[in-house]
Amino acid sequence: MPTRRIRRAWLTAAAAASLAFTGLAAPAQAEDAPQSWNQEPRTTEATAAPFAATGWTAPGGAASPGDFTMAPGALNAETTKRVTRLDSVLPKSGVQNLLAGANRTVQPWCSRDPFATAPDPDIKYCLQSDDSTSQEWIPQGMTGVSDAKDNELWGDAGNIQLFASYDGWDPGRETDPNPATGDCTTAELEANDACNQKGVRITFVQSRTNPATGSPEVKYRHVLLGWTYVNSADHVSFDGLHAAEYPIQKGVHAGGIVWYGNYLYVADTRNGLRVFDMRYIMDLDPDGDPSTHDAMGADTDGVKTTANVQDKTKVGRHDNVWYSFGYRYVMPQVAAWKFKATQSNPQGSYACVSTGAPKASYISLDRSATPDRLLMGEYCRPQSGYPSTGRIASYPVAALEGRSADVAAEGWANYLPLTNGGAQGAAAVGGTLYVNESKGTDEPGNLWRYAWNNGQLVQNGQAVKTARGAEDLYVERGTGRLWSLSEHRPGSASDCTANRDTSDPAGTDYCQRVLYGHKLSWLDGQP
Repeated sequence: MPTRRIRRAWLTAAAAASLAFTGLAAPAQAEDAPQSWNQEPRTTEATAAPFAATGWTAPGGAASPGDFTMAPGALNAETTKRVTRLDSVLPKSGVQNLLAGANRTVQPWCSRDPFATAPDPDIKYCLQSDDSTSQEWIPQGMTGVSDAKDNELWGDAGNIQLFASYDGWDPGRETDPNPATGDCTTAELEANDACNQKGVRITFVQSRTNPATGSPEVKYRHVLLGWTYVNSADHVSFDGLHAAEYPIQKGVHAGGIVWYGNYLYVADTRNGLRVFDMRYIMDLDPDGDPSTHDAMGADTDGVKTTANVQDKTKVGRHDNVWYSFGYRYVMPQVAAWKFKATQSNPQGSYACVSTGAPKASYISLDRSATPDRLLMGEYCRPQSGYPSTGRIASYPVAALEGRSADVAAEGWANYLPLTNGGAQGAAAVGGTLYVNESKGTDEPGNLWRYAWNNGQLVQNGQAVKTARGAEDLYVERGTGRLWSLSEHRPGSASDCTANRDTSDPAGTDYCQRVLYGHKLSWLDGQP
């Protein structure tokens, strides 16, 4: 089998534009090919000339909030119709039912140490080993029930956290495999789980009491994100959340997610936001026995279908059988928001222009503001001609539910005060903006604190050292914690094997992924 290309987590955010934005032409299925129909206009990634100082003020200075304005996705109405059809065929599962059957276990504390010399967090969750070391799934965005509900309760499900991961390992379904670059062959695509580009998955994590033992435990379950389409046989189907053309290119990075009410917002770097609905989580194995291939409903043709959650190499409807890359649960995209300004960041670079459409690198929710607001920021690394350290702005999050009019930033936008850029996540509480800055695989990240002063973002204290590969930020109000997660895995020279803890020469625990929380009161007390 040829050697496959490894796609690093932070490369995706700076590479080719996401395709498949709310319903582009779909990949061919076994039973028939997709229809040809009008595609959602895509933001192009121009090879811009180096941007002059126009619009650029200084690190922490004011930026143009108008550049962040988003319009409802052009295919939102069509997407609604397709999701309604899918709902008539596939059974649904609510969040509480999904969590009741959570099939994976978190260790509430363990020896894995991406912090090294950085201060230990207040709490640290360790995923099962296959998720912690997976070369395929790269953790990125994080949110939870504290974002979702003002009272932090989702029925009686207890504390819930969500994190997003993107498929950063597979070269994808390519029609013209190139052995020189390690692309999968047609035979491998049909037979090998590792050769299928799955896009993005959301992991639901629940802290609860074990009903049998009465002991506390943390369980979790993965859910595949998808987007719907109607193929040439007039069948509704779905695919993974990634590029919609051959060959597969970079898909959605999911660098930030926000759960607000029934809706899950996912950052789409080059376009804006994708929207999912907690009321439409499809269950392809309702009896909990993968071997039975449960009966599903019929589409408009009246033909009954079944589901197969054992075959991990297929997705969508094939010859009246539904597949989901082996995942029991699939959540289809229900809408999108798209930047109105032109996206003109330079290709093949982490640099950002100073004006025009931003990159939606990460998002978070600020419930300390009135009204509640969604923050959106950029991952940028300045270079000659492109001084921007990345912009950040916010929207009234309730306005995103209507999808009938443009939504603008709330009147402020700033360039981040970072020296070298590299912001992976940001969250606001009161008058403080917390920003996670990654520093590569061989040194801890920086957690910065900033305050607004006369329209400027100014540094508040020194950076607090945090995990290697620190990612998105999530504020859990009830516990007073600022949560994040680490993305790096052991296994190669670029993945945390350099300068590792000498007590762990194999690197097995040094850089495996963790979810972790710092007490806000502790952070705010640091010099």
